[in-house]
Amino acid sequence: MPVYTWEGRDAEGKKVSGELAARDPQAVFSLLKSRRITPEIKKIKEKGKGLSMEIKIPGFGGGVKQRDIVLFTRQFATMIDAGLPIVQGLDILSRQNESAAFKKVLLSVKESVESGGTLADGLRKHPKAFDDLFSNMIEAGEKGGILDIILERLAVYLEKSMKLKREVKTAMIYPGVVIGASFLVTSILLIFVIPTFAELFSEFGAALPLPTQIVLNVSNFFVSYWYLIFGGLGFGLFMFRRFSATPRGKEVLHPIYLKLPVFGEIIRKVAVARFTRTLGTMISSGVPILDALNICARTAGNSVVEREVLRARVSISEGKSMVEPLSDSVIFPPMVVQMIGVGEQTGAMDAMLNKIAQFYEEEVDNAVSSMKQLIEPLMILFLGVLIGGLVIAMYLPIFKLGSVVG
Repeated sequence: MPVYTWEGRDAEGKKVSGELAARDPQAVFSLLKSRRITPEIKKIKEKGKGLSMEIKIPGFGGGVKQRDIVLFTRQFATMIDAGLPIVQGLDILSRQNESAAFKKVLLSVKESVESGGTLADGLRKHPKAFDDLFSNMIEAGEKGGILDIILERLAVYLEKSMKLKREVKTAMIYPGVVIGASFLVTSILLIFVIPTFAELFSEFGAALPLPTQIVLNVSNFFVSYWYLIFGGLGFGLFMFRRFSATPRGKEVLHPIYLKLPVFGEIIRKVAVARFTRTLGTMISSGVPILDALNICARTAGNSVVEREVLRARVSISEGKSMVEPLSDSVIFPPMVVQMIGVGEQTGAMDAMLNKIAQFYEEEVDNAVSSMKQLIEPLMILFLGVLIGGLVIAMYLPIFKLGSVVG
């Protein structure tokens, strides 16, 4: 069904505009009149035709961002709680959304609901925007008649998930930026600055100190083969990213990530926080535990965690407890396993999981803060030794010459 842009005036005479999915311009006109909007016939145009055509550049703003999903969920929850019909809520949110990609998704979901489908079915048509967790929770909310409550829980879950992801990114980006900057500065010194010293030293006619000779040899190598060094580094990073995205790459690399000093502990705590928050939110929303565990495994972000969660799922499907497979895991600490066991026995699994999630989210926050405090002096020391070492190596011959002359 095509999408039409329109302009007109509302019941109070104010200028309004928006987009509507309809069979033809006449259907758009009728829909607007039913909403007490007087449209301008000449301003009803099919989107994508003529001057209104959207220009898309691959890689620039083509996808739906997580913050758009979070904002939509929070606003939609407020609307449903206030008693607004689903279609009207979707229409309002699609009209006010600034993201063209997300606007299309919302219009498509709205069209699906208007055609008699459920909200969950409409969301499932757009898996890149709304994952299985989102769709299954919405389905549980529709069946239980508690859609407003489910949307509120989803909004809280997504906000906490985004905060957790942002903290981890911050922790990973800082040392990466410092190392990258130090490599760039060192490369500039080796390629442009040190060759100038080499010309000066060649006039001395005496043997150079060993540190100076090593730096000059490295500089000559950089000057001669800089394109191979930068090209090889770029190609290596590209291949590493490609390999890490494959099933085999995840199987090889993810266990290594968990064993890294400092970072491994943060990754483990993030995995526990994400698993317990996701499972607790889904169980409290009425999603069957086997379906919830299946989704938790797929959204774990680590192949080791995924394997352990699937083992727990098999145990439950056989009528056993999920405590036994989790207790053998390298991911879940004994305290977490015991609290899950208590939750199973008391029937308060969702509340227990949410308590664990809250504790480990705070642990991640503290761990990231501690790591920043630890890494900052280490990075300064690293840069000082690297740059200072180069400077000292270059000035050693000058010091030596000064002592001889003196």
